[in-house]
Amino acid sequence: MDTPTADNIYTVSRLNQTVRALLEQALPLVWVEGEISNLARPRSGHIYFTLKDADSQVRCALFHNRAMRLRTTPENGDQVRIRARIGLYAPRGEYQLIAEHLEPAGDGALQRAFAALKARLDAEGLFDPAGKQPIPTLPRRVGVITSPTGAAVRDIVSVLRRRFPALPILIYPVSAQGERAVGEIVDAIRTADRRQEVEALIVGRGGGSLEDLQAFNDEQVARAIHACTLPVISAVGHEVDITIADLVADERAATPSAAAERLSPDGEALSRALRQGRERLQQGLARKLGERREQINRLERRLSAQHPGRRLRDRAQRLDELDQRLGRAMTAHLQTRSRQVERLDRRVQAQNPTPGLQRLADSTARLNQRLERGLRERLNRERARLEASARTLESLSPLGTLARGYAIVQPVDSGAVIHRATDVAVGDPIRARLNEGILIARVEGHDETT
Repeated sequence: MDTPTADNIYTVSRLNQTVRALLEQALPLVWVEGEISNLARPRSGHIYFTLKDADSQVRCALFHNRAMRLRTTPENGDQVRIRARIGLYAPRGEYQLIAEHLEPAGDGALQRAFAALKARLDAEGLFDPAGKQPIPTLPRRVGVITSPTGAAVRDIVSVLRRRFPALPILIYPVSAQGERAVGEIVDAIRTADRRQEVEALIVGRGGGSLEDLQAFNDEQVARAIHACTLPVISAVGHEVDITIADLVADERAATPSAAAERLSPDGEALSRALRQGRERLQQGLARKLGERREQINRLERRLSAQHPGRRLRDRAQRLDELDQRLGRAMTAHLQTRSRQVERLDRRVQAQNPTPGLQRLADSTARLNQRLERGLRERLNRERARLEASARTLESLSPLGTLARGYAIVQPVDSGAVIHRATDVAVGDPIRARLNEGILIARVEGHDETT
């Protein structure tokens, strides 16, 4: 047995440091998949957790600089896949995984499928810029392929209505995610291409996870966009979301709102440019007319100086005629351009909601007046009916009969009314109710004559 010396005796710290160095040098980066448990987030921003499967577990650390790059926040119970280095935590002598990247296990598979499809379609030339169509600057109508209930369609319609209300919009409603999404999106693209009722298409939806955007990473959708003869703008998700549809489309917009802005001119700027163009045209025509008149004047002076007689007079008359024709032609041209500008200005002004709102306000006022008049008439009719009923009730009331001098006769010990003299016996007490007061009497005899 060897005798220990100072050189071959390890302290615990030295042993752990040696083992850590061996682990870090010997093992490369590894991918490990499992379920998160015992997750902790101290104030330092680091994330500590245990990764386990049915039979084993290993402690893991994801430091702050890496945790800041995560797109989703991990939670206990999540099934994840991490790329990590194997190390050893010397103070406790425990080996652990130092994670450099963490992703949901399902998204990892989707990401690999995305990368494979992207490489294959790129090799086929579907992303080639040379095959992309130009986007029209002022289309007559825009088609939108998206979910009719999502935020994307509201953003697109809002931007188009704000920037250029005269631009018509045609919605092709589809499911933006789920089992039916791919088929519906492909059918909508082909339908729009077949009908040719729009001049440009926006295909998109709002942001989401890689799984939510899967329909726009489908090969069928990519090939439908590539085969479409209409210019297509892809507007899927937010700026950080890149899909296969974005790559194959004729142009990619960072957001649905950005796609709407790309296809719609600024209505106010266009109107301002038309007014400026009209002013420049008027100034140019006036300048041109001035130049022509000056030229004519110079010619007249030259002719006058040469004094060719009749020929000069004929030429002067001809020049006058040409000047008038030129003035009329210039004026007619200016009027035509002015009418064009006015028509365009009226198209823009026709979208102003103020007249419609005023009409609605006037209609509401008229309806309020009719309602008040109807209520007054109904109240008067009901008051008249009530007064008539009161008069009828008063005429039928026994109190009215008593007021005319009659009385109601009843036995003293009963509430019944005495109708015949034989209903009581001689000597019975009776009560006679008058219009004012009650009499107590006793029967003295019968007289059955009427």
